[in-house]
Amino acid sequence: MSTRRRGSRSAGLAVVRGISAFKRWSYRGDRPNTFMRLVNRLDAVLYRFGWSAPRQGAVLTVVGRRSGKPTPVPVAIAQHEGAGYLVSMLGPDANWVRNVRAAGGQAVLLRRGREIPVTLEEIPPEHRAEILRRYLAIAPGARPHLGLQPTAPLERFRRIAHRHPVFRIVETRFRPGGRRRTR
Repeated sequence: MSTRRRGSRSAGLAVVRGISAFKRWSYRGDRPNTFMRLVNRLDAVLYRFGWSAPRQGAVLTVVGRRSGKPTPVPVAIAQHEGAGYLVSMLGPDANWVRNVRAAGGQAVLLRRGREIPVTLEEIPPEHRAEILRRYLAIAPGARPHLGLQPTAPLERFRRIAHRHPVFRIVETRFRPGGRRRTR
């Protein structure tokens, strides 16, 4: 390998490490700082209008457990064995996770311009490892928070699974009268 190639590679690794450090700083204490809250709001607006949304991106809207108001948050949907999943890169204390649990899993996903009522079913930790691996493959920004690469052995994902809630997305159709039926 030439000196030029090695220099480019180490410069690239330095950039990746710098971005990872910035992401960890932006979410100190597993909460977004003011700057990241602004970025997340901007992402939610951009995703809502279909601008700049990655293929696996969506906006999750769930009623706030304290405010009672719909709260949008940008999310990445990991596909695994024919189902879609949401993963909390920040762990069980992330606001959207606490809101979903308080709402009994009821939420709305806005994806590709379509609002989809959903029920989010929490997956037990012993079944999360492969989903976490898939999530890291589609959401590289989450890698600093989970501390793994998607190529890590499955056993390492099993060791962290209890720290990162995973929810299966089940589309729900609402009937008049407030009853719901799952598809």
